[in-house]
Order: sequence, then structure tokens, then C-alpha cells
Amino acid sequence: MSDRFNFAIVGAGMAGASLAAELAPFARVVVLEAEDQPGYHATGRSAAFWEECYGGPQILPLTTASGAYLRDNGFLHERGALYIGRDRDAALIGSFVDRFAATDATLERLEIPALRAMVPGLKAEWTLGLLQPFCADIDVAGLHQHYLKIAREAGAVFRHAQRIASIESDARGWRLSSFRGMHVLADTVVNAAGAWADELARMAGIGPLGITPLRRTVAQLRLSPEPSPRMPLVLDIAGRFYFKPEHGRLWLSPHDETPSAPVDAAAEEWDVALAIDRLGSVTDWQVEAVERRWAGLRSFAPDRLPVYGRDPRCPGFAWFAGQGGFGIQTAPAAARLMARHLLGERTENASCAERNGISPSQAEAYAPDRLI
Repeated sequence: MSDRFNFAIVGAGMAGASLAAELAPFARVVVLEAEDQPGYHATGRSAAFWEECYGGPQILPLTTASGAYLRDNGFLHERGALYIGRDRDAALIGSFVDRFAATDATLERLEIPALRAMVPGLKAEWTLGLLQPFCADIDVAGLHQHYLKIAREAGAVFRHAQRIASIESDARGWRLSSFRGMHVLADTVVNAAGAWADELARMAGIGPLGITPLRRTVAQLRLSPEPSPRMPLVLDIAGRFYFKPEHGRLWLSPHDETPSAPVDAAAEEWDVALAIDRLGSVTDWQVEAVERRWAGLRSFAPDRLPVYGRDPRCPGFAWFAGQGGFGIQTAPAAARLMARHLLGERTENASCAERNGISPSQAEAYAPDRLI
């Protein structure tokens, strides 16, 4: 005997949890998670921040639309972001400013004394600074639990440790079966499987969209001197590293994007060593120990924009995937935009995205049609 649902969401990370929270008040929803706990992969390994410019101008509307929700619910903690460069990076700084000139992003050029005050120990050749003052840390675990709680209270059913073995469709809809013998029937399958998104589409007989998992590494370092808790998130304008203080330690990434199969990602020694070497070219801090290291998979479509909407080849199959490293900072707007798309007039909940200026043409840029 199989249970029947309007929507079967595959994946209980931030994408699946936030969408379930938006759909469950208006429809019967089941969320199927392969792991024993939701958010085990990308969501649980994120060093996420809310940064207006992260992801580029076409992501900015989703970020901006999500900011008020994250702030009002206490999930943002002010940090600030500082892009730094050397004299030879002046063109990169200028190009970055030009890209966001037509947006509402706030960017401030810093003089050298202000730059040195924000990052004590910065080496002399780093002379260029571009401040994004409204960047904030995100309480990722808190936000994820918030959405899981809302979804459950609205009636969503969560089934963990149920890795999908098969997906079949017929006139009644979709039948999803797990390796543990679970079966559910659904009118619509929503692919929120992150790094496994293309694999799930192949299993359903839909075909992939070219969503590629890329490995990102982070290491937690003990430094001398201890980093100031007031230091901003610091990013290389050339994209070679970023770091920020965290509870008296430094979280450092080499900003790697190594193509990977969809796996339980682990940090490679080479990537950690590369990150530390790059840090040594930026500051005079001493690395006393590498206390932790981890990696997660960030999944991108070929054009690096998210994929939201029903697949035109099979409208009963929908994509909520390809959200790269910006899926957490855009979660509120993305989930409401996707729920509005799936539910149509069944919801009176005006989309957070629509209320904050995401135009139909911008939303269309995220549709799967563009990749088929």
C-alpha cells in the first residue's frame, strides 16, 4: 500500500526544507531524504553568509528579497565583507564595481589606513579594498531547523534514510520506491537533491540538465595572534581565497571548485595546504594548528543560475536545484517563488520574491527551459 501526496520533494537540505514549509499549508507534502538526518551534505557544511554581491547581479534580487525574512527572524549577524586586491588587481576591482553599478548593492572603496585597521597584519602589497558593509553571517542550522519545524507543523511528512531506488510514472502520477522498501505516490516530484539532481532526473527518465557538483574546502585554523571577532569576511577579488573569524579561530577556504561525482565530500590535504599558502601571502599571521577541515559540494547549472520550475518535457517533474553556494542566503525568496510556481492560485501567500521586486523576466531566467 502506497501513501498518496500532491508533492514528493527529494532532498531535505535547505532547499527541500524551505520549499516544504511553503507548500505544506496548501498541499499534502512528503520529503524524502537519503541520509539519517536532514542537511547532512551541503547545508550542514556551509560557512554561509548573506552577501549582496555573492553569485552575481542575477542572483542579487533573490538575495535582497530574502534579507528581510532572515533579518526579521534573527538568522543574520552583522559581519561586513571586504574584497581585497593588490595594485595589479585594480582592473578586477573596477570590473566588479561596474557589474553591480545598475543594482542596489552597496560598495565602498577603502583607503589604505581603513584597510589596515580592518585586517591587522595585512601585508603591504595588499592596497585595494572594497567594502560591502551589509554582509552578515547566517545561522544556517537555526534557519534549517526553522523550516523543518514549520513544515512539520503544517503537516509535511519527512522520511529519512530512504535513498531512492526507482521513480516511475504512469497515468496516476509518480511512484517512488526506496532501497528500504518504502513506496509513495505523488502528483509531482520536486528535485531538490542538490549534487544528486541530475542523477535523480536520469532515474526518472527525464534526462540531466548539466548540473555539476563542485567541491569547496574549508579549514578551521588556530592562529597567532588570534583573529579579531570584528574582522569582516575577507575575499580575494581574484577569487583565490576567503576567510573570516569564528569563535576565536579562522575559517579559511582556497575558494576551490573541483568537479566531483555526487559523494560524501571530504577535504583534500592539497587543498588545505594551498589555502594556508595563500593566507601566508596575505597576512603575517602564524598558523599554529589546523583544527578541523571539511568539504561540501556546491552544484551549478552551466550558466551558474539556479533551476526553478517544472520540466517542459514532463510537467509532473520539477527542479529546485543548481543553487551553488548561494542557496542558503536566497532560501526564503527562492522557496516562495517556487511554491507560487507549483501552487498557482491555490495559495494566498504573496511571494516574498514578488513583493521585493523580482520581475517575471528575472524569474524566467531561472526556468529549466533554458537548459533543454
